[in-house]
Amino acid sequence: MHNISKQHPLIVTLVGMTGAGKSACVEYLEQKGYPSVYFGGITMSEVKRRGLEVNETNEKIVREELRASEGKDVMAKRIAAEIDHLANAGQTHIVADGLYSWSEYTYFKEKFGYNAVIIAIAAPRHLRHERLQHRSVRPFSSADAIRREKNEIENIEKGGPIANADFTIVNDGSLEDLHKKLDSVLEEIGFFQ
Repeated sequence: MHNISKQHPLIVTLVGMTGAGKSACVEYLEQKGYPSVYFGGITMSEVKRRGLEVNETNEKIVREELRASEGKDVMAKRIAAEIDHLANAGQTHIVADGLYSWSEYTYFKEKFGYNAVIIAIAAPRHLRHERLQHRSVRPFSSADAIRREKNEIENIEKGGPIANADFTIVNDGSLEDLHKKLDSVLEEIGFFQ
């Protein structure tokens, strides 16, 4: 990819609807030794800090309060600080999991430029719902998934970053297929060290 600078680390930034396969991509890259930062972790940490149970309802309340008090790009700013910390420790290739909103997208592109490579992971809706029902951590019923999608699209503006991603990977096959597609994109951008 053009215009990638040495001023910032190369940041593979994953976007996609819940159940699309972002976590599978992150786990794959972590196993290869790349550090990751997790946008959702900001909310979960704040929920725990407040002494609340970690669940969908409390996460939504905290996420919305943070955005109302610190701006719609609050998660991106906090994650950018984590990325800067990793970069200062010598990390040159970082995975960012779960950029959500248009405000976060805009902040990342302004701060990191072409070094923030946005990769959308997409999957057909029925397949995402099936995966969500069977995942071991935080499984969702189809009704839960529909509620989550509605919130992500209407309140979090998740569609913009997905539509404007630098690359899109369709995850409609096996885990091995997903890894091959991801490898192909990462080779194209020169991510592998």
